[in-house]
Amino acid sequence: MSDTTTAATAITGVDATFYLVQDFRRAKAYWCDVMGLTPTLEGDQSVEFTLNDGATFGLYHMSDDSFHASGGVMFTVADVREAVTMYRDRGARIDEEVLDTPFCLMAFGEDTEGNTFILHQRK
Repeated sequence: MSDTTTAATAITGVDATFYLVQDFRRAKAYWCDVMGLTPTLEGDQSVEFTLNDGATFGLYHMSDDSFHASGGVMFTVADVREAVTMYRDRGARIDEEVLDTPFCLMAFGEDTEGNTFILHQRK
């Protein structure tokens, strides 16, 4: 195995982050209606949302119905506490407690499919 990373092989970013979903319609409705995202690309089994910073977040239903919950996406918000209140009012499952670290504020949530996410505010 080579120890050398070249310009052609170096990881330079993240093109998209996708969650697998069990119930595509339910999951899409959650991310559109509750979390307020607007689809930019849609298919029979997938939907993509291009966020304001250019990042792409998407949902995908496997044709063989295989599934496992995912996690780790940190969604940027300007005011975590305000976002927690608004999204909880819309029906989102987000912890009321906001974790205050030296670098950021975080609130932990879960979508209708069991995928976890974080609302994240940099300091």
